Parts: sequence; structure tokens; C-alpha cells
Amino acid sequence: QAQAGWLQHDFGHLSVFSKSRWNHWVHKFVIGHLKGAPASWWNHLHFQHHAKTNCFQKDPDISMHPSFFALGKTLSVELGVQKKKFMPYNHQHKYFFIIGPPALVPLYFQWYIFYFVIQRKQWVDLAWMLTFYIRFFLTYLPLLGVKGILGLYLLVRFIESNWFVWVTQMNHIPMHIDYDKNVDWFSTQLQATCNVHQSLFNDWFSGHLNFQIEHHLFPTMPRHNYWK
Repeated sequence: QAQAGWLQHDFGHLSVFSKSRWNHWVHKFVIGHLKGAPASWWNHLHFQHHAKTNCFQKDPDISMHPSFFALGKTLSVELGVQKKKFMPYNHQHKYFFIIGPPALVPLYFQWYIFYFVIQRKQWVDLAWMLTFYIRFFLTYLPLLGVKGILGLYLLVRFIESNWFVWVTQMNHIPMHIDYDKNVDWFSTQLQATCNVHQSLFNDWFSGHLNFQIEHHLFPTMPRHNYWK
């Protein structure tokens, strides 16, 4: 599931086929049938992330501020001055591991993707999603039963969630986070992204998103060319 996530990311960025519509078609299949999520939902969130990376209230990837975490030097100081405290932020480096990586995919994403497609009437995406769940249940139900299949599904999503959050946060959260200052796009991307050491394992584990700077500057570039 994690590797299918990096694969759908490639198609979503139109970086596999030379024709855009081919990427869009296969993207719907990979994210819908192989992962059980809607392409329209991913596009809606991810395009905002790339347009205004680490800009508070414009990049949905940092929407956990201030409800769960205090992010960025500027925003954190603002909370302190206003004496607003939604969580014990001085302990966020501890509770991050409890409510961050383990919970995002199996809890929040799981219900929100269905809410998204139904609210926006994305019936094609919903159909692709249902084929994933039908295939999953038909494959494992005879082997595991109802309780076993639910346990397997939650276990897979739990492991995937930890994997996904570690990769997506390690190359953004340490960087500059602030309100949108209307800085030029190029500078915004450089301020908000960082790379992680290149190795065969890191390339595989992160879907080459350890080259996050290159990815944000050239989002349609095929990932195996980032190192160049």
C-alpha cells in the first residue's frame, strides 16, 4: 500500500506518460482500485500543497496547527503571545508518535475520503474505490472471516500510516512554516522543503521523495531523474 501510494503520486503529477490524459486514467485506477481512495480528493489537497507549501491556512498538509501541534517558529510564538493552548505543546514531541503517524490513514482519511466523494458527487472515483473494497473482501473473507479481515485491514492501514507520515513530514515540518507572505513561488519551495540523504533504501522507502527540493521545483519530472 505504501509503494502503491508513491506510484499513484507519480501518475498524479503526470510524470509517467508523455500524454496527460494517460496519466489521469491510470491515476484513477492506481489510487482507486489499488488503494481505495479517490483521485479527485488527492488532486484537490495535493495541488494546494504544491502551490502554497507550508503556508498556514493554504497548505492542507499543515492543518494540524494549532489543534494538535504548534508548527513553525512564527506561528508558535503567536500562540504564546495570545496565550492560546489547544494541546500541551511542550510535550508534542512525545504525543506526536501516538496521534500523528498511527492515526492519520486509518482514522481521519478513512472516513473523510467517502465524505469527500459523496459531497462532491465524484461517482466515478467512488466506483473505483468500491472495486478495491470488494476485491479485498472477496480475497480475504474466505481465509480470515469477518473479524480477521477487519483486523488485517486496520493493521495494514496502521503500518501504512506510520510509513506515510514519516516520509511526508520529515522533508517539510523542519522547514519554514508561516502565513502566506506572497513570496515568489521558487523561493517558497526552497524555504519549505529539504532533502534526506540518498541511499538505495531511502530512495525505495520514500518513493524518491527524499529528493523533496527537486520534486517541488520540478513536480512533473520522473522521480528516477531527481538525483541528476
